[in-house]
Amino acid sequence: MRKTVFATIFVAMSAYAFAQTKPTETSQKKWFEKISLRGYAQLRYNRLFETNPALKCDQCDRSLGENGGFFLRRGRLILSGDISDRLYIYIQPDFASNPNSTFQNSFQVRDAYFDLALEKDKEFRIRFGQSKVPYGFENMQSSQNRLALDRNDALNSAVSNERDLGAFFYYAPKEIRSRFSALVNTGLKGSGDYGVFGFGLYNGQTANREELNNNLHKVARLTYPFKLDNGQFIEASVQAISGEYTIATSTGNKLTSNTFDDKRIAGTLVVYPQPLGLQAEYNVGKGPEFDPAAKTTTLQNLKGGYVQTMYRIKTDKSEIIPFVKYQYYNGGKKFEIDARKYLVKDLEIGIEYQIKNHFELVALYMISDRTFEDYAKPVNHQKGRTLRLQAQFNF
Repeated sequence: MRKTVFATIFVAMSAYAFAQTKPTETSQKKWFEKISLRGYAQLRYNRLFETNPALKCDQCDRSLGENGGFFLRRGRLILSGDISDRLYIYIQPDFASNPNSTFQNSFQVRDAYFDLALEKDKEFRIRFGQSKVPYGFENMQSSQNRLALDRNDALNSAVSNERDLGAFFYYAPKEIRSRFSALVNTGLKGSGDYGVFGFGLYNGQTANREELNNNLHKVARLTYPFKLDNGQFIEASVQAISGEYTIATSTGNKLTSNTFDDKRIAGTLVVYPQPLGLQAEYNVGKGPEFDPAAKTTTLQNLKGGYVQTMYRIKTDKSEIIPFVKYQYYNGGKKFEIDARKYLVKDLEIGIEYQIKNHFELVALYMISDRTFEDYAKPVNHQKGRTLRLQAQFNF
């Protein structure tokens, strides 16, 4: 019944928006005048001064650890534009996707969504297609803008690749939409415009994977970027997801059902770097997690988050941003085999050097303590350190 009500609301609001759409000067432009093309690419090397080649993280970077070499982490092309006064499109494929550790650089859709504005100021929008799920600031922050090389395990374990297929409603006043845009365009490392309020329904098995159960995930988020009298921006958010997730299991993992509840709530605080900044998020919930003692997967509590501090040094032609990030996560990763059990304690000390808007170089020293256990490896605790490098090219 609830799903039917949501679907009816989405259809009714979409029909109203189409009915209100009128031809404009923009709609008379040719297609190539309405669509822009941009992108970025990231090349990494992770093994300088490495102390433990068995330390890996498939969710983070498949080139970490043994047999890792130079690695094309991302290669994005972005097609976007206002097709009419009410319709905006965004299509982002990646030519550096890595489905597994042995097959690299495949072409895969990351984003393919269509924003339908419900009125002329575009304060109310419905987004259809594959896009980022509005859960967590760092999840929605583009990898093109993020300081740390990888997203934190705690919140990113909620939505692998941050994306899924569904329909999302967003609301933000016109003035705040401009503020979201400025927080990105001025180099303050914003997350982009996902509304002051957002909610949606999505499949729940994560991007580019088929739906495996009859339950849709639900998400809701409330955020606000405050501007203090001295010009300092501070953003606070709360977000939650709820649904059911169907896991993949090893042959020996005997379960009566491989579909589990998947529920989380998270809080976010961001003090934008002007010049000193702070970013912190934490989430708690329940989800599937492998139990090494019982050698099966059960529904368990999860918790974890991160805190990051940074300092922005800006000159006429470049920017330097040193940063320190600590993360902790205790829980399962539903999208890995057996909902692999994790206990993560990582410290990252890094610096980003940016030349105008075209080139960025990041050097990051990682001190990691990770337990990641499943049916094949019920005991797997790895500690290590390594110096990681990334060159990013914006075009």
